[in-house]
Amino acid sequence: MSTPIVECVPNISEGRDRAKIDEIVAAAAAVPGVQVLDVDPGSETNRTVITLVGAPGVIEEGAFRLIARAKDLIDMSRQTGAHARHGATDVCPFIPVAGVTMEDCIEIAKQLGARVGDELGIPVYLYDRAAQREDRRSLAAVRKGEYEALPQKMKDPAFAPDFGPQEFLPRTGVITIGAREFLIAYNINLNTRSVEQANDIAHELREKGRAVRVEQRTPYYSSGRLLRYQPGRGIWPSFTGEVFPSREDLDAHYRACHGTTLADELAFFDQDPEALEDAFVMKRGLFRECRAVGWMIPEYGRAQISINLTNFRITNMHDVTEAARTLAAERGITVTGSEVVGVVPHEAIHASGAFYLERQGSSRGIPPRDVVETAVQSLGLADIAPFDLDRSVLGLPTTEGTLTGLSTAALANEVSRDSVAPGGGSISALAGSLAAGLGSMVANITFSKRRYRKRRGLLEQIATEAQEIKDDLMRAVDLDTEAFNEVIAANRLPRETPEEQTVRAAAIEAGYKNATEVPLASARLCLRALQLCRRIAEKGLPAGITDAGVGALLARAGLEGSIYNVRINLGEIGDRTWVEQVLAECRQLREAASACADETDRLVEAEFRKVLETS
Repeated sequence: MSTPIVECVPNISEGRDRAKIDEIVAAAAAVPGVQVLDVDPGSETNRTVITLVGAPGVIEEGAFRLIARAKDLIDMSRQTGAHARHGATDVCPFIPVAGVTMEDCIEIAKQLGARVGDELGIPVYLYDRAAQREDRRSLAAVRKGEYEALPQKMKDPAFAPDFGPQEFLPRTGVITIGAREFLIAYNINLNTRSVEQANDIAHELREKGRAVRVEQRTPYYSSGRLLRYQPGRGIWPSFTGEVFPSREDLDAHYRACHGTTLADELAFFDQDPEALEDAFVMKRGLFRECRAVGWMIPEYGRAQISINLTNFRITNMHDVTEAARTLAAERGITVTGSEVVGVVPHEAIHASGAFYLERQGSSRGIPPRDVVETAVQSLGLADIAPFDLDRSVLGLPTTEGTLTGLSTAALANEVSRDSVAPGGGSISALAGSLAAGLGSMVANITFSKRRYRKRRGLLEQIATEAQEIKDDLMRAVDLDTEAFNEVIAANRLPRETPEEQTVRAAAIEAGYKNATEVPLASARLCLRALQLCRRIAEKGLPAGITDAGVGALLARAGLEGSIYNVRINLGEIGDRTWVEQVLAECRQLREAASACADETDRLVEAEFRKVLETS
């Protein structure tokens, strides 16, 4: 259960007037919950890239206000700059970061597009993953001809916008709104100042690859001989360097051995199949969704491979880093580390950390921050500058500003004060979280023992699931308090008129239902924690069985306490069918917990007997 985070990266067609830029950014920042991560103006491009993050609802509102203010302040009829553009707010993509899906971002893009078209009267085109037509997936295709082409394009029925009027607005232009995957800007550092050497590796990594060379005389690719198609002489080379006598033979080879076709390969590199005489034979690079180039950074005194990862779920940082290390070593070069430019999603850096933990034979069922620290160390992200996890990792789980972020003493003191929250519901969730933590601890300790190596898959699975339960229950500590505060707020609503009484009664019922569902969810999680403790009591290190047993006791206490909080709220709810369903589930949870706790206790008692017999 992650806090929902959406990134929004509006690009406005103003990069020189800082007062205007600040006013436009302030319009978005004024929305509670919208955080401005970066504002990057460019004078030459006359464009500013703004990075915002927030929950789905607030990020949509922030983007709308930004677009509205840009409409007021930017006059496209006077705008010039090096960057392609066709509107005051040129593009506005939404990117899923944590707790949201691409489908969620597509829906946000559609909702914002409809609102911008209706309320602001701006023509809106949906692009990339939000595109409603295949020919609008590419931003370049939609923006072809730029602002200057709009007077004519707006007369073409085929260019009808997805929302808003089909009308040329000289001052505003049009806007493209979309949804796309997160782009990670990532640089790999080399112990060389040579751009050529960095480029040599970059071209091997990037999806677009390079021209094929054979017979290299040195480790450097450029030392080889370029291969060309020579149809007139019956020379049809493949990207592997093999040569075939005809187009048909080469195509058959691609189909049989590489799962592709000659037509597909030529199309990928925009080569004309009817004009191949002396054209280079091209090969794709190692990684899809990867763009890369070599460059020199004078202030660092070294060359870098500058990489854009356009879909980290296909190609992630550790993929390109490990390949770069191999390619660099072959060329006598060392990868000294890397850097993230801007921010990186927690999901991406967590996946890299998990990769390195698995590679070193360590359990991946450890706290999320520990996994991320492993990625930072393994990727060398602090090679040229400190890497601040809290600033650079979007969606990194945090307890800042929460009850569980307090010290143990401070939390105990907060519970002890004369306020009704935090109360038993929060403490029940905390008990369950500690139980899951103990289960994970025993699983991880057992994982590290050589004699249990055949069980490592099972142990890591237990530890990983326990970590997830632990973190969900930690969040429930605050959710329970927030749910009770909702009930308090509903009770304080006015009730002078019949209408007010109706509204108040509905709000109280909804509040109590939510205040019931939160501890019910905690009870379910506590049962899972109890079941994991029982499992690790049986499969884990005998020396850790009392820790597993204590975890089981805590989990059962958390479950029973959570159900107490469920039942006390049910008397305030008029929907008796719903109440009976909840009571039935509570009975099932308690029965399952009782049986599991008894089984765990028998395992613990059996271990005690073994100890006494051998003493």
